[in-house]
Amino acid sequence: MGAEDFLEGLFLEFNHIFPMQIKQLPVFLFISLLFFQCKPSPSQDQDSEDIKTSGPYEGYDIVWADEFDYSGKPDSTFWSYEHGFVRNNELQWYQPENAEVLDGNLVITGKREKIPNSKYDPQSQDWRKNREFAEYSSSLIHTRGKYSFQYGILEVKAKLDTALGMWPAIWTLGMKKGWPANGEIDVMEYYRVDGDATILANAAWAHPDKRAAWDEAKISFKEFLAKDPDWPQKFHIWKMEWDEKKIILSLDDQVLNEVNLEETINPDGSNPFHQPHYILLNMAIGSNGGDPSNSEFPGKYLVDYVRVYQKVE
Repeated sequence: MGAEDFLEGLFLEFNHIFPMQIKQLPVFLFISLLFFQCKPSPSQDQDSEDIKTSGPYEGYDIVWADEFDYSGKPDSTFWSYEHGFVRNNELQWYQPENAEVLDGNLVITGKREKIPNSKYDPQSQDWRKNREFAEYSSSLIHTRGKYSFQYGILEVKAKLDTALGMWPAIWTLGMKKGWPANGEIDVMEYYRVDGDATILANAAWAHPDKRAAWDEAKISFKEFLAKDPDWPQKFHIWKMEWDEKKIILSLDDQVLNEVNLEETINPDGSNPFHQPHYILLNMAIGSNGGDPSNSEFPGKYLVDYVRVYQKVE
């Protein structure tokens, strides 16, 4: 059937169903209307997988992300929580209540509040048990058991609370072995070093002579404030570029640290950065963050998105 015969057939069919309406239409208008009705929508015309995986890094696809473009609790298919006192003699009690997704951001809120320690034991030598109360609360969320990745680019856009006592972080841990043999990558830590506010970019693994071996970069926060006094009021992009040879950690495209993975060998010969890692986001209070007693609360740590890119096969 030719194109003219096809259009004439459609015109007659529409004329049969809607005789009055079709008779009042010029043929060219009928054809235009027909074309508009038959044209696929953008979602039909484009491959949804292509839209999903488009990204800014040539040769890489986005393979996992949480854009926090919803409201309520962090997506439970991605994130789980730590609970109570956990590490580093920190002051906060970790609880799910302090993590919320609001206005397009993950919001981790640090609060000054008294919380009974459910594991309290006055006879214990463990600081997690011999404190009767926590004086502060916060949240740590992580993807362990729900998402992990090996190699690629991790990108996180976040706004920090830089008040004294706050210790926000973006980090990863290896899935196998205990710490530090599992490997730790600190994409971002903000805390006090010798009393001075500092941004850190680190990696840790096991060492035969001490608890952990570290490849550390410590940059005084004063350097960032000198360039931009409004730095704390803005969102910034932290990035980890990771392959089998190196880890590059950067902030707003400024390289902070490059870790040579030929040197990150555990005493048993394993390399903790040659295995999948999972993602952690948290804001601790106290300990390396400093004394929060004179800071204003609540404190807010905002994360706009978390994205993982990997090379196109």
